[in-house]
Amino acid sequence: MKLANVVGSGPNGLSAAIALARVGVRVTVFEGEDVPGGSLRTEEATLPGFRHDIGAAVFPMGVASPFFRSLPLQEHGLQWVEPEIPLAHPLPGGDAVALFHSLDETTANLREDSGAYRSLMEPVADAWNDLIYEVLGPVFHVPRHPLALAGFGLKALQPATHLAQSTFATERARALFAGLAAHSVVPLDFAATSAVALVLGVTAHAGGWPVARGGSGAIANALTGVLTSLGGSVRTGTWVNSLRDLPQADCTLLDVTPQQFLKIAGDAVAPERRRPYVKFRRGPGICKVDWALSEPIPWQNELCRRAGTVHVGAFMEEIAASERDAFEGRCNDRPFILLAQPSLFDSSRAPAGKHTAWAYCHVPNGSAEDKTAAIEAQIERFAPGFREVILARNTRTAPRMEAWNPNLLGGDLSGGSMELTQLLRRPKLPPYSTPIPGVYLCSSSTPPAGGVHGMCGALAAEAAALHLGVRLPSLTPQR
Repeated sequence: MKLANVVGSGPNGLSAAIALARVGVRVTVFEGEDVPGGSLRTEEATLPGFRHDIGAAVFPMGVASPFFRSLPLQEHGLQWVEPEIPLAHPLPGGDAVALFHSLDETTANLREDSGAYRSLMEPVADAWNDLIYEVLGPVFHVPRHPLALAGFGLKALQPATHLAQSTFATERARALFAGLAAHSVVPLDFAATSAVALVLGVTAHAGGWPVARGGSGAIANALTGVLTSLGGSVRTGTWVNSLRDLPQADCTLLDVTPQQFLKIAGDAVAPERRRPYVKFRRGPGICKVDWALSEPIPWQNELCRRAGTVHVGAFMEEIAASERDAFEGRCNDRPFILLAQPSLFDSSRAPAGKHTAWAYCHVPNGSAEDKTAAIEAQIERFAPGFREVILARNTRTAPRMEAWNPNLLGGDLSGGSMELTQLLRRPKLPPYSTPIPGVYLCSSSTPPAGGVHGMCGALAAEAAALHLGVRLPSLTPQR
């Protein structure tokens, strides 16, 4: 029997372990924390009975993921909860735009830009069942659906600011698109930032932006349950500081950043082969606030009261300025805010009649600046009286996020900057393999990069399987 070690029990580490265990490899996962999950952890961070997702919290790519969809996660307790509206974006004067499940509702809400939005998004939505395997597949592969991919790529490779300005006539539609593109965590005039906006937009229409009932820890528990049902195991409370700390195995997969890989590898990587890992650029960090609330956030616009996720940042120019400042090492006094209010749709998150919410903004990597006041001021612009419903708060600056999960270097949620050139080589080619034979990276620092979808782990497992001489089942549907 082949043996494999996996270091780190985030969604990618667990996915890599499951992919190998499904073909009979005996896998052991080593996790430093007392519970598995990496950033999939739910804690009472403010007051007793108020349950907060400290890291990952909303999962459009989770329900879209070909790998997650191949697993019996529901049999192991996972229940997706879909908000009434995936995303709302409040605007000055009490207006708001929204991303609905229905393409028709979304276009109607965009008024003058209804036709432009439909022309942009409908072809992507129609091809989505084919495109998802291209978007979340290996960076370099022979496309199974070349026409669909080519049509998507012509739009996706454009900077978000350019595509928004050339497509939409109104600031309302541009604001919605810019907020989606800001999930790329790079300046919105960078190439391929439109890809993130297109993918996140179409997921709302094709699958949704759900939360996990009870908190994101339920996803980790379900993945762990699948792994143990296949004979794998997870050892918590076991920090791995060196490859020498691991038992003998036929291969090892590391759910860590490139910088952490070098520390664990030590002198097993020759100096001349360390450069790609040393030079791998971190993305901006975040400052995140969790709130216990006496009642729901008092948004001016009722669409925001029906949405699971809310983007707060007025129009495109304000959003773009905030994202550029964070990328270039400056803090912004009016930061773009990503906010979620899961207790509106999952009553297990708070005591009866009470609520939880969280929000974060991007900050320079490693910045210790506390942006609580700026975050709350931004929300207050569109929800007057918000501060009056706060019962308690817990703020984590970028260094505190890293202390909570060492994989979040400098508070970076994405495993490294997602600018196009780095996406293509995260951190080197070929991806997943390292200078050490039989040792592979399987974290979000590898393709297809950040997001909770497990595909980095599943694709790294394919590379490891070749080394082991075993074959993994294809995630691409056969025609």
